[in-house]
Amino acid sequence: MRTGTEPVTARSPVRLRRLLSSLFLPLFAMAAALFAAWAAASGAGDSPGRGALVTLAAVCAALAVAAAVDLLVVGRRLRRERVGPR
Repeated sequence: MRTGTEPVTARSPVRLRRLLSSLFLPLFAMAAALFAAWAAASGAGDSPGRGALVTLAAVCAALAVAAAVDLLVVGRRLRRERVGPR
């Protein structure tokens, strides 16, 4: 039994999600690698500090993982739409 007011045929914009995830996955992965390399090359007293660079690298890596997971979810949904309901 439906309790909301959304349309029966409401759908998520999965193709837009796939496009955005495809664009941002390599961007965040490259940013994570660059921040990690910068952190490894930074010395004592450098600005920004090593801790800030490691934090940025970790955040970018987490966003890259989120984009990769979203690509997997969207791919699964699109395959399920092509096959049809079971």
